Amino acid sequence: MREEIAVPGGLFLLRPWAARDAAALLEAHAEPLMRWQAPQPVDTADEALRWIRRRAGQWEEDAAYSFAVVERADPRAALGDVTVSAVDRRHATGWVSYWTTRSARGRGAATAACRAVCRWAFDDLGLFRLELGHRIDNIASCRVATAAGFAVEGRERQRLLYSGVRYDVERHARLATDEEPADG
Repeated sequence: MREEIAVPGGLFLLRPWAARDAAALLEAHAEPLMRWQAPQPVDTADEALRWIRRRAGQWEEDAAYSFAVVERADPRAALGDVTVSAVDRRHATGWVSYWTTRSARGRGAATAACRAVCRWAFDDLGLFRLELGHRIDNIASCRVATAAGFAVEGRERQRLLYSGVRYDVERHARLATDEEPADG
């Protein structure tokens, strides 16, 4: 069952993606760096709706769980996404990813959403280990990962290729047995 997750602190909420979120997806995917991250382009309203339908299908298949990050005071407008994907039930692992729209950056939405989805993945999905990775030059993503309780585990040299340039990736992981990260 698709559900909503209350994010501690009271400012944000995680909810399933809906058709009304197509405009926020288009806004986010218009940024060049975001376009690198997407497996398929999201350039039109139809492509945004397909993206949303794929997320619902992945949920039903127990393959990935994507949430729109919204303000609790205005849950209609999506500020970003947080996802647990690559769910492996045998090993109780998953991969966490997140992004925010330009207007949401610097407000703590990504960190709060990441912390909340981790707790949900441990408690409700029964996962034990969550992993994530970011380009070494993505300092903001590293700050989110660290603030959400992910420990650095190492560097993958020249892991990603974007526009003909190879990028190193820093890997992080968080375990269900890790202490909850301190606020601030």
